[in-house]
Amino acid sequence: MSVAGVLLAGGLSRRMGGGDKCLRQLGGETILARIIRGVAPQVGPLALNANGDPARFAEYGLPVLPDVVDGNAGPLAGVLTGMDWVAANHPECDWLATFPTDAPFMPGNLVSSMLAATVRDAAEMACASSSGRTHPVAGLWPVRLREALREAMLNEDIRKVDRWTDRYRLAVADFPVGAVDPFFNTNRPEDLEQAAALLPGV
Repeated sequence: MSVAGVLLAGGLSRRMGGGDKCLRQLGGETILARIIRGVAPQVGPLALNANGDPARFAEYGLPVLPDVVDGNAGPLAGVLTGMDWVAANHPECDWLATFPTDAPFMPGNLVSSMLAATVRDAAEMACASSSGRTHPVAGLWPVRLREALREAMLNEDIRKVDRWTDRYRLAVADFPVGAVDPFFNTNRPEDLEQAAALLPGV
C-alpha cells in the first residue's frame, strides 16, 4: 500500500488537564487503542508521533516518533516528523495520512475518501470535513513535499496548518454526520463523558 499513517499525539492536552488524552479510557479501552483499530487497516506502515518517554506507549507495538522540530510546534511538526520517517523507512509510500488521537469515531473509509478527493480535484493534498468544518489534522500529505514543509517551519516560522496548505491545491473529503460527528473530539473531561454516552449509537 502506498499510504503510511502517523497518529498525532504530540500535543500538551491542556484542556484535558495534561497528560496523554489518548490514553484515557473510553468504553473499556484507551482512546488510542480504539483509534488504532479503526485506522490500521486503512494504511500500510503506522507510527505514533509523541514526545517524552516512549515507554508509555510500548503496549501498542508502534514506532514512537518525537517531533523533529523543537518547541511543541503543533500538528505540522507531526506531519513533518511522519514524512521524515516514511522517507527514511518506507520509501515505497508516496503518501502520509495523519490522524488525530482525540477523535475516537473516525470513519473506516477516511484514507480512501481523501485519496479519491485528490484525484477528483487534481489536488496535491487532502483533509477531512464534517458539519461544514474542515479537520486539517485528518489529512493526506505527499511525502515529496517534506523539504518544502521543513523550509516553511524552520525558516518562515509557519505553525498553522492552514497557512501552509493555502500554498497548495487542497481537496476536501466531506463526511456525513449520523448519530455522531465522525470527527467528534475528546478535548475536555466533559467531552469524554459525552463520547461514552454516544458509544451505543456508533
